[in-house]
Amino acid sequence: MSMVRANGVDLHVEEVAPIGTQRGTVVLVHGMTSDSMASWFLTLVHPLAEAGMRVLLYDLRGHGRSARPATGYRLDDFVDDLDALLAHWAVAEPVYVFGNSFGGTVAFTYAARHPDRVAGIVTIESAPPTAAWFARMARRLDGAAETLADAEAVANSRPLIARRVRDASALLTETDIGKQLPASDLPCPAAFTAITCPVLCLYGAESAVQELAVETARLVPQSRHVVVPGQKHTLLIKAPDQVRAEVLPWLATRVH
Repeated sequence: MSMVRANGVDLHVEEVAPIGTQRGTVVLVHGMTSDSMASWFLTLVHPLAEAGMRVLLYDLRGHGRSARPATGYRLDDFVDDLDALLAHWAVAEPVYVFGNSFGGTVAFTYAARHPDRVAGIVTIESAPPTAAWFARMARRLDGAAETLADAEAVANSRPLIARRVRDASALLTETDIGKQLPASDLPCPAAFTAITCPVLCLYGAESAVQELAVETARLVPQSRHVVVPGQKHTLLIKAPDQVRAEVLPWLATRVH
């Protein structure tokens, strides 16, 4: 396990070297509460390495094996963490940023702030930081603690799931994330005009997140949107074959 002090927080990081000649660098950002970098290891890390990508990933502050400070959970805090980690990794070239759920929001915001440092964006079940998206996240955070408490008894029979449930419950009850994240200062919509890199957005057909696709397309008009039939917000974990089938060819046309 590798720990890095970045932006004042100890973050759990991992790196997977490319197989063969390096063709680019990708950083993977996971989602909120019960998610962690593990979801990427189960789905895209090794296919990306086989495609010649240097793969960088980490647990968000408060998640997985990273430190869980009591405060510091604004959107800007998460974006500053990513910026500090890319400096730690000494990434010199523009990087591809992949984000699952809230991780995609971090990706969009980082690219709006540093458009010259991003070669491309892939989001799964996500959206830029709009008021509608943050209202949705606020409702989810508000009801998540009770839902996770109910789930813990069921999860106790499966140790790995039980740990994720307990970690998510601690995040929601021991930190200010439920108050700070929904109250984040959101970028002006005009800020997203700075994003000129290619963007691929994936959604589950049975997820309400795809309702945000119209606004995403308006803010980032060059984005391509793909809806995967029969899938919900768990698209990355439940349909990894379909995700890989969309992401890997898209990436192959952009790296050399």
